[in-house]
Amino acid sequence: MNGAVPICKKIDEQELETRIELNFRRLSEGDYYQIDDIFSPMEYTWYGDKEGRALLAFVSHLKMSGRVIPCMPLMLKEMKNRFNAEGYLGPVYQEEIQEQQLSGHSWLLRGLCEHYQIYQDEFCLSAIRNITENLFVSKRNRFHSYPVNRSKMDTGGVSGSDIGKLDGWILSSDVGCAFMSIDGVSAAYCITKDARVKDLVDEMMDVYLGIDLVKLQVQTHCTLTAARGMLRMYREVGEEKYLNGAKYIMDLYVDHGGMTETYQNLNWWGRPETWTEPCAIVDSFMVAGELYKITNDDTYRTLAARIYHNGLATAQRENGGAGTDSIVLDGKNELLYAQLYEAYFCCTMRLAEGLWYVKENKDLFAARLDGAVSKKGRVYADGDILYAQVAEGAEEYAEHIVEVDGRRLCPIIKYYKLPAEVSQNLKQKILF
Repeated sequence: MNGAVPICKKIDEQELETRIELNFRRLSEGDYYQIDDIFSPMEYTWYGDKEGRALLAFVSHLKMSGRVIPCMPLMLKEMKNRFNAEGYLGPVYQEEIQEQQLSGHSWLLRGLCEHYQIYQDEFCLSAIRNITENLFVSKRNRFHSYPVNRSKMDTGGVSGSDIGKLDGWILSSDVGCAFMSIDGVSAAYCITKDARVKDLVDEMMDVYLGIDLVKLQVQTHCTLTAARGMLRMYREVGEEKYLNGAKYIMDLYVDHGGMTETYQNLNWWGRPETWTEPCAIVDSFMVAGELYKITNDDTYRTLAARIYHNGLATAQRENGGAGTDSIVLDGKNELLYAQLYEAYFCCTMRLAEGLWYVKENKDLFAARLDGAVSKKGRVYADGDILYAQVAEGAEEYAEHIVEVDGRRLCPIIKYYKLPAEVSQNLKQKILF
């Protein structure tokens, strides 16, 4: 293929619409997303997390199709009855900062802001102001105390948990998740234009970017989410520091142990024994896409396309939800397979905004092909599309099969096309 002109493969719109429809059905029909279960019990210490992700997912589908998921207006009507005296979810901590409460309310702010931008409703505006003022602005000048020098603490499971108290913080096993709030607080700033809110974003960003994120092994998802907030601030006020912060995070993610060979994420930096998280996969292609639109650097566009075509291939399941996969790294693990069939408590909801973003930016996600499969660096690929060894018994699910170097290869099989019992047992080998 020396000298050949690369082929541009536009995004498969039928595939995208199928993905969207499957996710819509899951969120519309799943018991977990109905009004009787949409609010988390008090013992679930991710206050606001589920509610915020659900609302953001519901609004994302509204923007994609104009269809209203029935739970959305019901949950907004009930939400005011769930708020505490200061206008947010969970306990009012007087002295301590509960990291997961900040993280969860970042998603709640995002959902409320997206709903307000469509409907201009007074309830959402009031809730945005109360959460911002009473939960976040009240924490100004305290983020510098976030514990960085700490002994090894519990690393937690797929759903993070409180792991102990230190220096006035109730910390989470999702290390650094407090700084996910850069996303939600930046969205609130775009609506309120409150200078104190901007100051808080600046404080959180300065602290977070000053941490050795790799050494602390922070959660990659919360870091990429923070980068999206920085890019939102750049678009809002035009200050270069926000753009530079997002570029720093993306470069760190790609080049220093945040991303797998299949363009998925390590859930925590430098911990290959863990799992991927579709929430982070979505965030990564959104950050890459926005960086491309701002800088016109095609490296970011290529990265976004590769994440969508390869990283999302196995993440979405037949039922429309999203689940975690194995970490694929050269010299560590060659097998790509489903670990948790569905992370319905986070990733299924997060997938909705990702699909909305792809639908809004379809041209950005076009794949480039060489027209033949060959070794590309450490793996086999045709341009942007990775190839795996055809798994035994999976031939019927492969898009097409080629033989290279005596091996039968196919593009990574997409799990949303597979029956659940097949995707739970299928192992695809990435050849290094």
